[in-house]
Amino acid sequence: MKQLKHWQDPVNAVLGAWLILSPWALGFSGETMAMWNFVAVGVLLLAAAMGAIFLPRAWEEWTESALGLWLVVSPWILGFAAVEAAKVDAVLSGLVVVTLSLWALQDEGGWLTSDKAAPR
Repeated sequence: MKQLKHWQDPVNAVLGAWLILSPWALGFSGETMAMWNFVAVGVLLLAAAMGAIFLPRAWEEWTESALGLWLVVSPWILGFAAVEAAKVDAVLSGLVVVTLSLWALQDEGGWLTSDKAAPR
């Protein structure tokens, strides 16, 4: 069995699943823009994290970072900042995703590394 390269990737996969389910778990599924944003970002994050687990490349971590940044700003851009549960979920989840993905990139020996693994 192949050894996991970064522990952060499964955590981001779980966060992706959470984002898909959170509109119903936190009660803002009636906010259409917020709900679809969370489902779309959750699916994309889950896919990027699974890709990073099975075929690790730096671009997956950068994709996860971009998705996390989008989550942080999306309540104001998409106009659901007044929905407190959605706003807090987006900002906190986004910050965690960005932190984990940049941490995984740093584990590679720097943020501007190639897709090759850093020697250990």
